[in-house]
Amino acid sequence: MFHPAWIPEPLDPSVEQLKRIRVAAGTVAAVGVYTFVEGGFAFSEMLQNLLVASGVLLLVTPLTVGIMLWIWRRGGSLRPLRPALLKALGLLLTFVGSVVATVLLLQNNTALGGGLLVIPLGFLALWLVWFVGAGALRVTGNFFGTAAVHRCLPPLLAIVTTWLMALPDLLTGDLHGLGLRLGILFILGAPVTVTAIALFEMARLKRDHAIRLTTHPSLSPSRNPYNGPYA
Repeated sequence: MFHPAWIPEPLDPSVEQLKRIRVAAGTVAAVGVYTFVEGGFAFSEMLQNLLVASGVLLLVTPLTVGIMLWIWRRGGSLRPLRPALLKALGLLLTFVGSVVATVLLLQNNTALGGGLLVIPLGFLALWLVWFVGAGALRVTGNFFGTAAVHRCLPPLLAIVTTWLMALPDLLTGDLHGLGLRLGILFILGAPVTVTAIALFEMARLKRDHAIRLTTHPSLSPSRNPYNGPYA
């Protein structure tokens, strides 16, 4: 569901490997903080962070894409980009909706699961957790299929999103009980590594495929076999 056929395959497998390594390392670090540092698994905080992340995605992704459309309008018509944009928006709404449904079910599982409903709701909650986790791994790589619009959109959106997720903790001083140095290192770990990988990806796209972020997608030499020439 979160990597349908219309999403073009990555042009640089080495970058995708770096993304997977970063996701694995970030997951281990986050679980370690929520489990050991905060004295037991901070389940409620994790759910709250999922809701915040969903809200950031829902607001930041269309806004960032809108800014890029405003930049690209000088290089050509935006009308041919509409089908890919609508598909990416649908994928974003599907993912955010599944996250919100999972969090609400987990938060209200006790209230809803009375009597005979305990077992089916428990299985549904477990399935949704797996579904959202598997979907998150997919959208981390393709960022809701925005590469079907422009190959540089996924790394750009990854940079913007991760920095906006980290800024509230930095501004409020919420270091998750790690102390000043480790707390700042933990909070900045995601945006710094994501930014480094994203800039590396965009540099490789520019060097190897002549794809630039500010260039209209129709002028890109890379072709998307599922969505016409706009990749």
